[in-house]
Amino acid sequence: MAAQQQQNIDGFLAAENEAAKVILETVKKDGFILVFSHLDADGVAAAGVMGKMLSRLDARFRIRVMQWVDEKIIGEVIADKPQLVILTDFGSGYLDLLNEKIPNVKVVILDHHQTTSKVVNPNFTQVNPHLFGIDGATDVSGSGVAYFAAKAVNVSNVDLAPIALVGALGDMQDKYEQRSLRSLNEIIVNDGVAAGLLKVEKDLIFFGRETRPIYKMLATTTNPFIPGLSGQETESLNFVANLGIPLKQGDKPRSLCDLTADERKRLCSALADYLLSKGLHLEVDNLIGYVYVLTKEEPNTALRDAREFAVVLNSAGRMDRPSLGIAICMGDRKAALEESNKILEDYRKNINKYLGWVAEKPERMRELQNIYVIYGENFINEKIIGTVSSIIVSSLANNEKPLFAFANIEAEKAAKFSGRTTEAALRRGVNLGDVMRLASEAHGGKGGGHNIAAGAQVPLDKLDAFLKTADELVGRQLKGEKLASHDNA
Repeated sequence: MAAQQQQNIDGFLAAENEAAKVILETVKKDGFILVFSHLDADGVAAAGVMGKMLSRLDARFRIRVMQWVDEKIIGEVIADKPQLVILTDFGSGYLDLLNEKIPNVKVVILDHHQTTSKVVNPNFTQVNPHLFGIDGATDVSGSGVAYFAAKAVNVSNVDLAPIALVGALGDMQDKYEQRSLRSLNEIIVNDGVAAGLLKVEKDLIFFGRETRPIYKMLATTTNPFIPGLSGQETESLNFVANLGIPLKQGDKPRSLCDLTADERKRLCSALADYLLSKGLHLEVDNLIGYVYVLTKEEPNTALRDAREFAVVLNSAGRMDRPSLGIAICMGDRKAALEESNKILEDYRKNINKYLGWVAEKPERMRELQNIYVIYGENFINEKIIGTVSSIIVSSLANNEKPLFAFANIEAEKAAKFSGRTTEAALRRGVNLGDVMRLASEAHGGKGGGHNIAAGAQVPLDKLDAFLKTADELVGRQLKGEKLASHDNA
C-alpha cells in the first residue's frame, strides 16, 4: 500500500514538473499570463501562491478571483489574448467548455476537485490529484496543487508552504486523527517546518486561540459544542475564573496562547470532566488536536494560527475583496491586513444575520426525503451561502442526510447551490460532487466538487426539478448504488 501511495505521489509531482515547464517557457518568451482562481480561502491562497511565484519571475500577469468560469470569462480570455491561462482551485470541471471555446490557447489547470472529462488537448496541462489516485477532498487542496507547481518552478518558493497550508485548512482538510493533515498536505507541513516558518503543536483546538480572550473563546466554540458554555459568556468567564486562571495580564485579556503549560493542563482537565459529567464522551476526544502556528507572524494576531488565517482569506474572497487576501498572501502586513480585519468583522456579522434568519422560520430549511434544503433565495448573499451551509451541517453531524443551500443570482436568472454532507452520509456512499454534476447537467446547469462538499449553478425556473433530481440521486447513493456518469436520475 505504501509503495502504491508513493507511486501516486511521484506521478502527481511529475505532472507538476510539466506544469512548471509550461509556465517557465511562457515567462522566458515574455508572454502575458492570465490567472483565474476561486473565491474561497483555498482559492485566494492559491492565487496568492501564483502571484508571488510569477512576481518573483518578473512575469507579466493578471489575477482574477471568481465563483466559476463561464462564457463571459472565456470572452475576456479571447479579448486579452494571453499566451497562457492558469486556473487554480477550479478548472477540471470546465475542460469541455475550454476545449470548445479556446482549444488553441495554452492552459494550465491546477485543481483538486473530482473530474470526469475525457478531453485530451496538447495545449492543456492538467494537474489534479484525482488523476493519480489521491483524494483531493482530504489530501491536497487547490493552493497545495499551486504550491507544488511553484516549488517545481523554483525550490526557493518553499517559503510559500504556510500559505498552501492555510488553504488546506480553509478547505477543512484536517480530517485525519486529531485534526491532522496527511499525504501531500503533510509534505507541505514538513516543508514549512524545515524552513522554520511553521510549528506544529498538540493543544486545545479551539478557534481564536491567538486572538480571543479565553472565556470568549469558550463562549464562541461550536466544535466542540459545550452545553452551558457555548453561547454563554458569563458562564464561560466564571468557569475559567474558578480554575484560578488569571483572565488578564496587566490590562490585556489573555488568550489560550498566553497560558502556561500548567494552566492549559488545568483548563483541559476541567473541560474534559465537565463534558463527561454531561455524558458527552465523544466530545472529549475533540478537545485536543494539531495546531499549526505560523512562526514568522506576530503573536496574538489572526495570521499566527493557520485556521484563523484561513478565515481572513475566506472573508476577503466572499465579501468581494479578494485582492486584499492575495496581497496578504504575497506579504502585505500593513494596509491590506488592516483593511481585511474590518472586512472580517462585517463577514462575521453577515453570517450571524443569515444563521438567525434561517432559524427564524421553519420553512427556510426544509427536509425532503433524502436531503435538507436551505431556501436562501434573495436574502442570503450567494458568495456566503457555502459558509452558511458548512456551519449548519455541523449541527446535523449525526444525520445521514446531506444539506443543500441556495441563493438566487437574479442577474444571471440562476440559483447558486452549495452542498455539504456529513461523515455518516459519506460512510453510506454519498458523493455530492457526482450528485451536483449530474442533477445540474440534467436541468441546464453546471456543477461538481468533492464527495463531502460541492456546488452548482442552476436556472431559477429549473430549481424545483433540480432539487427533485438531487433528492432522488442521494437516495440511490444511500441505498448503495454507484451513479454512472450518464445518469440523470
